[in-house]
Amino acid sequence: MQQSIQLSVDAVVFGYEAGNISILLIKRKYEPFKGKWAIPGGFVLDDESLEEAVERELKEETGIKINYLEQLYTFGKPNRDPRGRVVSIAYFGLIRPNAFKIYASTDAAQVQWFHIDELPELSFDHKEILDAAIKRLKAKITYEPLGFELLDNKFPFSDLEKLYSTLLGREVDRRNFRKKIIGLNVLDELDEKVSKGSGRPANLFQFNKKRYFHLKKEGIIFEI
Repeated sequence: MQQSIQLSVDAVVFGYEAGNISILLIKRKYEPFKGKWAIPGGFVLDDESLEEAVERELKEETGIKINYLEQLYTFGKPNRDPRGRVVSIAYFGLIRPNAFKIYASTDAAQVQWFHIDELPELSFDHKEILDAAIKRLKAKITYEPLGFELLDNKFPFSDLEKLYSTLLGREVDRRNFRKKIIGLNVLDELDEKVSKGSGRPANLFQFNKKRYFHLKKEGIIFEI
Protein backbone atom coordinates (compact mmCIF):
# COMPACT_ATOMS: atom_id res chain seq x y z
CA MET A 1 0.00 0.00 0.00
CA GLN A 2 1.46 3.33 -1.09
CA GLN A 3 1.79 5.99 1.58
CA SER A 4 0.11 9.35 1.14
CA ILE A 5 2.06 11.71 3.39
CA GLN A 6 2.76 15.37 2.78
CA LEU A 7 5.70 17.27 4.24
CA SER A 8 5.49 20.78 5.66
CA VAL A 9 7.66 23.20 7.65
CA ASP A 10 6.73 25.63 10.44
CA ALA A 11 8.75 28.50 11.90
CA VAL A 12 8.47 29.72 15.48
CA VAL A 13 9.96 33.22 15.51
CA PHE A 14 10.66 34.75 18.92
CA GLY A 15 11.17 38.49 19.17
CA TYR A 16 13.06 40.15 22.01
CA GLU A 17 12.87 43.89 22.61
CA ALA A 18 13.02 46.10 25.70
CA GLY A 19 12.59 43.21 28.12
CA ASN A 20 9.62 41.66 26.31
CA ILE A 21 9.32 38.40 24.38
CA SER A 22 6.88 38.19 21.49
CA ILE A 23 5.84 35.56 18.94
CA LEU A 24 5.28 36.20 15.23
CA LEU A 25 1.96 34.78 14.02
CA ILE A 26 -0.07 34.88 10.81
CA LYS A 27 -3.83 34.92 10.31
CA ARG A 28 -4.78 32.25 7.77
CA LYS A 29 -6.39 33.42 4.54
CA TYR A 30 -7.78 30.03 3.50
CA GLU A 31 -9.28 26.88 5.00
CA PRO A 32 -8.60 24.97 7.10
CA PHE A 33 -8.75 27.38 10.04
CA LYS A 34 -9.51 30.37 7.82
CA GLY A 35 -9.31 33.57 9.87
CA LYS A 36 -7.47 31.83 12.73
CA TRP A 37 -3.95 32.51 13.95
CA ALA A 38 -1.09 30.13 13.22
CA ILE A 39 2.68 29.78 13.15
CA PRO A 40 4.11 30.72 9.73
CA GLY A 41 4.77 27.73 7.49
CA GLY A 42 3.59 25.63 4.59
CA PHE A 43 4.26 22.66 2.33
CA VAL A 44 7.72 21.75 1.08
CA LEU A 45 8.08 21.91 -2.71
CA ASP A 46 9.52 18.97 -4.63
CA ASP A 47 12.66 20.84 -5.68
CA GLU A 48 13.69 22.47 -2.40
CA SER A 49 15.40 21.48 0.82
CA LEU A 50 13.74 21.81 4.22
CA GLU A 51 15.84 24.88 4.99
CA GLU A 52 14.92 26.50 1.67
CA ALA A 53 11.25 25.73 2.30
CA VAL A 54 11.09 27.28 5.77
CA GLU A 55 13.01 30.36 4.63
CA ARG A 56 10.69 30.78 1.63
CA GLU A 57 7.50 30.35 3.66
CA LEU A 58 8.69 32.78 6.32
CA LYS A 59 9.64 35.37 3.71
CA GLU A 60 6.39 34.95 1.74
CA GLU A 61 4.05 35.04 4.73
CA THR A 62 5.76 37.58 6.99
CA GLY A 63 8.44 39.43 5.01
CA ILE A 64 11.13 38.25 7.44
CA LYS A 65 14.42 36.66 6.41
CA ILE A 66 16.46 35.01 9.18
CA ASN A 67 20.02 33.90 8.49
CA TYR A 68 19.78 30.95 10.85
CA LEU A 69 16.79 28.91 11.99
CA GLU A 70 17.42 25.94 14.26
CA GLN A 71 15.51 22.72 13.64
CA LEU A 72 13.27 22.01 16.62
CA TYR A 73 11.33 18.77 16.27
CA THR A 74 9.20 16.68 13.91
CA PHE A 75 5.45 16.69 14.50
CA GLY A 76 3.54 13.88 12.83
CA LYS A 77 0.41 12.78 14.66
CA PRO A 78 -2.01 11.24 12.13
CA ASN A 79 -4.83 13.75 12.70
CA ARG A 80 -2.85 16.96 13.22
CA ASP A 81 -4.04 18.43 9.88
CA PRO A 82 -7.62 18.04 8.55
CA ARG A 83 -6.33 18.05 4.95
CA GLY A 84 -4.73 14.64 5.39
CA ARG A 85 -1.57 13.06 6.75
CA VAL A 86 0.92 15.91 7.09
CA VAL A 87 4.28 15.67 8.84
CA SER A 88 5.80 19.00 9.85
CA ILE A 89 9.43 19.84 10.55
CA ALA A 90 9.43 22.78 12.97
CA TYR A 91 12.17 25.39 13.27
CA PHE A 92 12.73 28.32 15.61
CA GLY A 93 14.71 31.56 15.69
CA LEU A 94 15.19 34.64 17.87
CA ILE A 95 15.34 38.18 16.45
CA ARG A 96 14.82 41.86 17.22
CA PRO A 97 11.37 42.77 15.86
CA ASN A 98 12.31 46.37 15.10
CA ALA A 99 14.98 45.14 12.67
CA PHE A 100 12.30 43.93 10.22
CA LYS A 101 9.29 45.29 8.40
CA ILE A 102 6.60 42.61 8.46
CA TYR A 103 3.92 42.15 5.80
CA ALA A 104 1.46 39.40 4.92
CA SER A 105 1.15 37.74 1.51
CA THR A 106 0.41 34.35 -0.16
CA ASP A 107 -1.92 32.42 2.17
CA ALA A 108 -1.52 34.82 5.13
CA ALA A 109 -4.24 37.45 5.56
CA GLN A 110 -2.39 39.23 8.36
CA VAL A 111 0.88 39.06 10.28
CA GLN A 112 1.38 40.34 13.81
CA TRP A 113 3.66 40.18 16.85
CA PHE A 114 1.98 38.92 20.03
CA HIS A 115 3.37 39.18 23.55
CA ILE A 116 4.24 35.69 24.74
CA ASP A 117 1.76 35.96 27.63
CA GLU A 118 -1.10 37.26 25.43
CA LEU A 119 -1.34 34.75 22.60
CA PRO A 120 -4.56 34.01 20.69
CA GLU A 121 -5.88 30.49 20.15
CA LEU A 122 -3.68 28.72 17.61
CA SER A 123 -4.60 26.49 14.66
CA PHE A 124 -3.60 22.86 14.09
CA ASP A 125 -1.21 21.61 16.81
CA HIS A 126 0.70 24.89 16.83
CA LYS A 127 0.27 25.36 20.58
CA GLU A 128 2.19 22.11 21.06
CA ILE A 129 4.88 23.29 18.62
CA LEU A 130 5.17 26.64 20.38
CA ASP A 131 5.42 25.02 23.82
CA ALA A 132 8.24 22.80 22.56
CA ALA A 133 10.05 25.84 21.12
CA ILE A 134 9.77 27.77 24.39
CA LYS A 135 11.17 24.80 26.30
CA ARG A 136 14.07 24.49 23.84
CA LEU A 137 14.86 28.21 23.95
CA LYS A 138 15.09 28.19 27.76
CA ALA A 139 17.39 25.16 27.61
CA LYS A 140 19.47 26.66 24.80
CA ILE A 141 20.57 29.72 26.74
CA THR A 142 22.25 27.52 29.36
CA TYR A 143 24.76 26.19 26.82
CA GLU A 144 25.10 28.99 24.27
CA PRO A 145 25.73 32.69 24.88
CA LEU A 146 22.94 34.80 23.39
CA GLY A 147 22.67 38.50 22.83
CA PHE A 148 24.78 39.48 19.83
CA GLU A 149 21.75 39.92 17.56
CA LEU A 150 19.39 41.04 20.33
CA LEU A 151 21.16 43.92 22.06
CA ASP A 152 22.50 47.25 20.85
CA ASN A 153 26.04 47.32 19.52
CA LYS A 154 27.12 48.89 22.83
CA PHE A 155 25.16 48.13 25.99
CA PRO A 156 25.37 48.27 29.80
CA PHE A 157 25.76 44.86 31.46
CA SER A 158 22.30 45.29 33.02
CA ASP A 159 20.76 44.93 29.53
CA LEU A 160 22.35 41.48 29.17
CA GLU A 161 21.05 40.51 32.63
CA LYS A 162 17.57 41.66 31.62
CA LEU A 163 17.73 39.62 28.41
CA TYR A 164 18.56 36.42 30.28
CA SER A 165 16.04 36.93 33.09
CA THR A 166 13.34 37.61 30.48
CA LEU A 167 14.14 34.51 28.42
CA LEU A 168 14.40 32.32 31.51
CA GLY A 169 11.25 33.78 33.07
CA ARG A 170 12.97 34.35 36.40
CA GLU A 171 15.52 36.58 38.07
CA VAL A 172 19.19 35.68 37.77
CA ASP A 173 21.78 35.89 40.54
CA ARG A 174 23.39 39.14 39.38
CA ARG A 175 26.85 38.65 40.90
CA ASN A 176 27.12 35.02 39.82
CA PHE A 177 25.75 35.79 36.34
CA ARG A 178 28.26 38.60 35.81
CA LYS A 179 31.16 36.43 36.95
CA LYS A 180 30.23 33.60 34.58
CA ILE A 181 29.56 35.80 31.56
CA ILE A 182 32.78 37.75 32.02
CA GLY A 183 34.58 34.41 32.40
CA LEU A 184 33.41 33.37 28.91
CA ASN A 185 35.61 36.15 27.51
CA VAL A 186 33.11 37.17 24.81
CA LEU A 187 32.62 40.75 26.03
CA ASP A 188 34.91 43.74 25.71
CA GLU A 189 34.49 46.42 28.36
CA LEU A 190 34.61 49.84 26.70
CA ASP A 191 35.96 53.10 28.01
CA GLU A 192 32.48 54.57 27.67
CA LYS A 193 29.66 55.04 30.16
CA VAL A 194 25.90 55.56 30.04
CA SER A 195 23.59 57.05 32.63
CA LYS A 196 20.31 55.29 33.43
CA GLY A 197 18.04 56.73 36.05
CA SER A 198 19.52 58.26 39.18
CA GLY A 199 22.28 55.70 39.67
CA ARG A 200 25.96 55.99 38.82
CA PRO A 201 26.94 55.89 35.13
CA ALA A 202 27.50 52.31 33.97
CA ASN A 203 30.30 51.06 31.74
CA LEU A 204 29.32 49.93 28.26
CA PHE A 205 30.20 46.53 26.83
CA GLN A 206 30.45 45.12 23.34
CA PHE A 207 30.45 41.56 22.06
CA ASN A 208 33.80 40.48 20.63
CA LYS A 209 32.48 38.96 17.42
CA LYS A 210 35.43 36.68 16.75
CA ARG A 211 35.46 35.15 20.24
CA TYR A 212 31.66 35.14 20.43
CA PHE A 213 31.14 33.11 17.27
CA HIS A 214 34.03 30.79 18.12
CA LEU A 215 32.44 30.00 21.49
CA LYS A 216 29.00 29.73 19.94
CA LYS A 217 30.33 27.20 17.45
CA GLU A 218 32.07 25.15 20.12
CA GLY A 219 29.15 25.24 22.55
CA ILE A 220 29.62 25.55 26.28
CA ILE A 221 27.49 24.80 29.31
CA PHE A 222 27.29 27.47 32.00
CA GLU A 223 24.73 27.20 34.76
CA ILE A 224 22.70 30.40 35.09
